Amino acid sequence: MQVRRLPVDPGTAAWDAILPARADYPVLDTKITADWLVIGAGFAGLSAARRLRQLHPSARIVVLEANRVATGPAGRNSGFMIDLPHDLSSKDYGGALDRDAAQTAENRFAIKFAAGAVLDYEMHPEAQVLSGKINAAATEKGHQHNADYAVHLTAMNEPFEIYDAAQMRDITGTSYYQSGLFTPGTAMLQPAQYIRGLAAGLARNSIEIYENSPVTSLTKGWTVATPKGSVNAPKVILAVNGHAESFGRFQGRLMHVFTYASMTRVLTDDEQRKLGGASVWGITPADPLGTTVRKINGVGGARLIIRNRFTLDSNMEVSKRRVASVGGDHDRAFTARFPMLDTVGMEYRWGGRLCLSRNNVPAFGEQEEGLFAACCQNGLGTAKGTLHGILAADLASGHQSDMLTQVISQDPPAKMPPKPFTWLGANAVMRWGEWRAGAEM
Repeated sequence: MQVRRLPVDPGTAAWDAILPARADYPVLDTKITADWLVIGAGFAGLSAARRLRQLHPSARIVVLEANRVATGPAGRNSGFMIDLPHDLSSKDYGGALDRDAAQTAENRFAIKFAAGAVLDYEMHPEAQVLSGKINAAATEKGHQHNADYAVHLTAMNEPFEIYDAAQMRDITGTSYYQSGLFTPGTAMLQPAQYIRGLAAGLARNSIEIYENSPVTSLTKGWTVATPKGSVNAPKVILAVNGHAESFGRFQGRLMHVFTYASMTRVLTDDEQRKLGGASVWGITPADPLGTTVRKINGVGGARLIIRNRFTLDSNMEVSKRRVASVGGDHDRAFTARFPMLDTVGMEYRWGGRLCLSRNNVPAFGEQEEGLFAACCQNGLGTAKGTLHGILAADLASGHQSDMLTQVISQDPPAKMPPKPFTWLGANAVMRWGEWRAGAEM
């Protein structure tokens, strides 16, 4: 079967660009055989590879990455590895109580696995920080969203703290926010640093990683071809998120969404003094369609990141013009929040791919004998990707667990309406939601 599309990622992967240069992994340029093949070197694929090495210490494990490691979607997200419910289609991120409790346990399992990798592979401390996060409210409506979520968290018996405007100003340096809701369980990532560190640790553990080696065909057996080589393996884990459809899987059942971000140049010492606040922080918006903001201060210098806007693009590509246009929205959001930094411009702008299903479930499980999917993370690629990669490795290895049973027992992704209706409906809903978010944008 020919692979129908190859990944196209718009703009510069800033998280990777601000890190020191690294040596390349080789391009696959020969025919090889392996015991296990993982397609995709993001959170799901690399977590699957790590779990496979734990279960099969002497197996030959190969990972193929279409682009450069840490420059695809895994290196383009906002770096929040969230433990609590975070349903982007909900007004307050919450859902059914029992399901939210189960998802929280799953997410914390993934965060713990990632923390173990950070220690085992001696990653830079910035790769993952167990710091918690804040839902920030810029309006009374946003504050009510947080209040509703706090009621839900109380019912879940989860800890939280409400911050007032003064506390938010002390943390962020801006008077833009009226209040915030802090929860302690989120891990904050420098996503490219984490993915780089995970790949490097796996490579030292005798896992073969090939980058710039996109799969162009997949044939039962299983044999995959790349532009210059091929791999034959009895078991394959497909960890390509929305590109599962490009491999002929879950056709008409996945939504392909882009979200967008911009990152400033390095702030000077004087600009940091003008801003004030904490050295490092991260906030998600009280309204799920609002603006996410991070302040980082590490290997790549002190910078601010703005993320907002969502578009549904079924062809899984967006133009440079689109990224530039959305950048104007980022500039407006930045200026509204940080008027004291009126001379600070954006150095990087980019888009990142999300995959959603209509019924908010993963594209997971054995598709054919020896072919396993760990795809469609529903906008939570850091935690859910890690979880589904681990569980796909368990499933493929015959290693049972209650968590695997829980995930595999979910319904498959529901069928979508015909593409024109999906595109029109989803984009209309997102534009309406962004408009209703008001100053939370």
